[in-house]
Amino acid sequence: MSEPNPAARLAEPPAREPELSAPDRPGRRAHRADLLAVAAAAVLVAAAAAVGSYYNRPHSGVVIFVSSPPLFADWLPHVGPGSVFAVLIAVAVVLHGPTLAARLPWRRALAVGYSASLAWIFSLAMVDGWARGFAGRLTIPQEYLHEVPGIADIPRMLREFSSRILDFRPDSWTTHVSGHPPGATLVFVWLDRLGLHGGAWAATAVVLVGSLVAVAVPATVALLGRPDAARAVLPFAVLTPGAVWIGVSADGLFAGATATGLALLALSAKGFTHGRRYAVPAGLAAGVLLGFGIFLSYGLVLLGLLALAVAVLGRQWRAAALAVAAALAVVGVFAWAGFWWLDGYHLVVERYYQGVALVRPYSYWVWADLAAVVVALGPAVVAAVRRGLAGAGRGLLSDPVLLLGVAALVTIVFADVSGLSKAETERIWLPFGVWLLPMTALLPRPGRRWWLAAQAVTALVVNHLLLTGW
Repeated sequence: MSEPNPAARLAEPPAREPELSAPDRPGRRAHRADLLAVAAAAVLVAAAAAVGSYYNRPHSGVVIFVSSPPLFADWLPHVGPGSVFAVLIAVAVVLHGPTLAARLPWRRALAVGYSASLAWIFSLAMVDGWARGFAGRLTIPQEYLHEVPGIADIPRMLREFSSRILDFRPDSWTTHVSGHPPGATLVFVWLDRLGLHGGAWAATAVVLVGSLVAVAVPATVALLGRPDAARAVLPFAVLTPGAVWIGVSADGLFAGATATGLALLALSAKGFTHGRRYAVPAGLAAGVLLGFGIFLSYGLVLLGLLALAVAVLGRQWRAAALAVAAALAVVGVFAWAGFWWLDGYHLVVERYYQGVALVRPYSYWVWADLAAVVVALGPAVVAAVRRGLAGAGRGLLSDPVLLLGVAALVTIVFADVSGLSKAETERIWLPFGVWLLPMTALLPRPGRRWWLAAQAVTALVVNHLLLTGW
């Protein structure tokens, strides 16, 4: 007998629960546990804000270099051209997102999800206005575009890149260029070479690629055998509070590019399973994107754990082998051009401690970083992670909802304890945090709209009360 259509199954009303007394209802107990987890996360954020504000007082003896801890932002209640549109988009996704995700043909659902994500990210950026929130974000002196006009010779730039990483030299790269491998700068140089000059085009590219998160994450879940869960995840991938930082920071581009790479790896595995011709090109494309990913940001090497999780779930090591070969080819091309990743990494660690990281206290940021990423993920993901960890012992290695979420959580823990991300993790960890979104499929269907609303409110409150940095 053929399996029923997942979309139809999601559209059906939930099965009638047995009559139990209120205190004995397992669903109610789980709901209370979800609320307790969210309350604990709120306490963590409040504690990080309180302790950070105390450190910001004169003569505290501690310097954290963040004015609105735990977020890298300034307190500035405001509204802007995008405010009304952001609210309208949020209401539309909350009211209609779950139904459309369940009933539309899958490809059309993904297209609608991408469009909604694009609109949500852009409207949030426009809360701060065109120049301040969008076109000017990547043009400040610390950003990539500041260096683009001076890069006339790309091969020479790659050969000399490592020699300009350390600070306090006449030709030292600006903050973001020096803090990342050359791939990140190359993206904006290539845009400029194509005639797409300036901050508006750069921001547009970031938002267009960053919005792919809303497609890549649920698509990966579906390709790995959970189409029902993928449909549940789609509205949460659209309405993520992380959209505040996808529009506009280069980390949004990093998240979208690497998420697409992982989705292509899952597509390749499925192609090999069913003997499809797209298996080989998908595997190679996955490797190129993921290999290029570690030249966007050094920390993205940790996404290897998520790639391993996709390979385990896909059960097709030919796809993984192709991706590894393609990724190594990318590393080889950069090495041939004159940039060796390990040299850059060691120099960037030295540069890191030439700046504010030297005085930002590890004892504070090792837990305040988690508070920052909680804000970017939102309360629904906190509740979903609680459910995922509670059930992680059951089918962990076969369920993409669980394994992808656990792998993402482990990458965040690794990044946290390393001490190489003190503050600004609401954007820096976006490429890891978006892979906790699959766990939102574990939230009970009757309450999903409330959780979506909580996600939207989180993003709207942050964007209207704070002026976020980068």
